[in-house]
Amino acid sequence: MLGAITSGRIADIVGRKGAMRISACFCITGWLAVYFSNGSLLLDIGRFFTGYGIGVFSYVVPIFIAEIAPRNLRGLLTTLNQLLIVTGSSVAYIIGSIIPWRILALTGLVPCILLLVGLCFVPESPRWLAKVGLDKEFQVALRKLRGKDADITREAAEIQVYIHTLRSLPKASIRDLFKSTYIRSVIIGVSLMVLQQFVGINGIGFYTSETFVQAGLSSGKLGTILYACVQVPITVVGAFLMDKSGRRPLIMISAAGTFLGCFLAGTSFFLKGQNMFLDWVPVLAVGGILIYIAFFSIGFGAVPWVIMSEIFPINIKGVAGSLVVLVNWSGAWAVSYTFNFLMSWSSSGTFFIYSAFSVITVLFVAKFVPETKGKTLEQIQASINKS
Repeated sequence: MLGAITSGRIADIVGRKGAMRISACFCITGWLAVYFSNGSLLLDIGRFFTGYGIGVFSYVVPIFIAEIAPRNLRGLLTTLNQLLIVTGSSVAYIIGSIIPWRILALTGLVPCILLLVGLCFVPESPRWLAKVGLDKEFQVALRKLRGKDADITREAAEIQVYIHTLRSLPKASIRDLFKSTYIRSVIIGVSLMVLQQFVGINGIGFYTSETFVQAGLSSGKLGTILYACVQVPITVVGAFLMDKSGRRPLIMISAAGTFLGCFLAGTSFFLKGQNMFLDWVPVLAVGGILIYIAFFSIGFGAVPWVIMSEIFPINIKGVAGSLVVLVNWSGAWAVSYTFNFLMSWSSSGTFFIYSAFSVITVLFVAKFVPETKGKTLEQIQASINKS
């Protein structure tokens, strides 16, 4: 959460690449502390450093991708971030079951080191360079990103005009987010992050094995493996649909699917509580959760991050992005912390609550969220302000 709070300001001051370098160094320090720990103190320090680094990464990476990507590929490339997160989690789960935890901590160094090396060959965000007045570097970066033979005149002019307008505005603070100019973007960004978490993804994901056992399976391992196997390929499908179907249809279909999955899982626990159709209880539970994760992965996992990276003007992107990421991580903590308490209260009720939030998501997106597919960042923000 601390990383989320400071991520926007860091990215605005030292640039998107600078923020990623700082995050990578924090993560490297954290993983080394975990590896060398002989007690809880160093282990906690390591977890703090890695948590801070991940908090900054969770904001700056989608923002950086959105700012450097062509508008026709922005959704796909931003979604690839979510795909790699899912893939990394699945790989860590698999190798973590066969190697000691200290060695697992060392494997966390690999992506950090690769990132530090790779950033040497990647240009800085042209929009950030233009914002801080580095016009020559802005042109060079945009040319490198689009190719030496591409005509960047129109795109460069649009960015420069937009940045020139923003320079006339005062420096943004948290209070500015509640002005009429920005409040719609803030409501959309914050609400999508709240809804993404309150459909229960972290509770269901963290306690998949225990949930399957509670539903009547003899072991939760098979269900957990199926969970991981479903998540990655469906996220790939969602990445390719992002710039074809659009953001709005994808997240609405995704939310409808999470409703169905949670409803089936909730029904399975309701039947178990009533001692009815007991042979069907495990089938409904496993089927419901797999449907849930499949539909969550196809849109709900990535679309809020894509939209978050697109809807905020660059002058408030730092403070607004920090707020949105903080809300996301706070929601993740709240859901994972309360899941066991809710399951103890009512297993069926827990899933029915999550299904209700899925319905709310469909209604909210249909009413308030604009389509951003195929538009430049400047066009998106202009359309939001006109709404």
